[in-house]
Amino acid sequence: MGAASDNAGDASRALIFALVALACGHMLSTLLRTIPAVSLDLMAADFRIEPQALASLTSVYHFAFAASQIPVGAAMDRFGVRPVALGLLAGTVLGAVASGFATGPESFAVGQFMLGVATSGMLMCPMTLAAKQLSAARFGLWSGAILSIGNIGMLLSSSPLAFVIDHYGWRAGFWISAIGGVLVALAVFVLVPNQPAEHKDDSSPLSQMIEVVRLGLSRPLRGVIALALVSLASSLVLRGLWGGPWLMEIKGLTRVEAGNQLGAFTLAMIAGPLLVGMIDRRLGRRRELVAGTHAFAALLLALMALGAPHFPVAWLFGVNVMPPYYDLALFVLIGLFTSAQPLLFGMSRQLVDAQVAGKALAAVNLAFFLGTALMQSVTGAVAALAGLPAVLLFMAAALAFGVLIFLIYTRPV
Repeated sequence: MGAASDNAGDASRALIFALVALACGHMLSTLLRTIPAVSLDLMAADFRIEPQALASLTSVYHFAFAASQIPVGAAMDRFGVRPVALGLLAGTVLGAVASGFATGPESFAVGQFMLGVATSGMLMCPMTLAAKQLSAARFGLWSGAILSIGNIGMLLSSSPLAFVIDHYGWRAGFWISAIGGVLVALAVFVLVPNQPAEHKDDSSPLSQMIEVVRLGLSRPLRGVIALALVSLASSLVLRGLWGGPWLMEIKGLTRVEAGNQLGAFTLAMIAGPLLVGMIDRRLGRRRELVAGTHAFAALLLALMALGAPHFPVAWLFGVNVMPPYYDLALFVLIGLFTSAQPLLFGMSRQLVDAQVAGKALAAVNLAFFLGTALMQSVTGAVAALAGLPAVLLFMAAALAFGVLIFLIYTRPV
């Protein structure tokens, strides 16, 4: 009896170590995704292009990320989590090195494409292992823990990354990430078990992609997908691209001061899903909670934009520009109110039959990251034409429109 208990305890500890190792890959992914937010001006100067043009170029990462998710998921079913994770980490190291040594926009785009493909499965790897090994109750606990570990990468890309960039240049961020990728790969090699592959779906990745897209465009999921396209995009593009330039160019903060504010934004994004989940369980009105939080986030984005020099909010308070503490409060609130995004996964499972629930989740996930790529690309053009306040107003309008479509297609019949 004692020996059996000891063996169970050893197996549980081994699984925990394996999940943490894989979750560190997700942390590396979030770090790499948000490096441009703190170093966009320096990178653009090195490449001799406008920051807005470089911002649009970085959307290559998100397009590659979105396009690779379903093929990577199929590869995990065919080959298992461990070999796929090691392959992705090798690609991440190469992509980080390529980005760090980029000499112009073309070579940087190649590095971003490599990183988009390689990091596309960093969240799916620990989630897949957890789903196979844990009960439903423990999986719920660990899915939250995996997301929290991953968001540490965004914390690292705030003040710590700003310090590194100020002292050693923007390329150092990618080189440090490459070293981190090697360390995570070693941890995965040692700690993650080599389990037999599961051939759940022998259809081609293309046919799987078509089926997921067809389901996402179907009447039951149309509203959820519409909101998913702008939901994650609004927070990731603000946190990962425009937050830094807004605080440094419009509000006059130093790079480290801007990093501190973005760090507070990230903490709100970590705490928010837990708070929204508690409210969801207490209220039991998921549709209204999702719509209300996203609508309020759209309002907050508009208020941030209108606090720019000579804009209405600044004029109303009798100042030239709203102080940085105003933006800090709005960043934290936006981080909290956009944290209802995970509830869209739960709604997608409720709106379709059980046999296609997995594909419904994949459709929502694809919409999240495809929307992020589109938002990043479009806002780069908006910034070039009309400036940073217009970027925030565009994001607010897109989020409000997504809420409207969501309410129309999810209303009870």
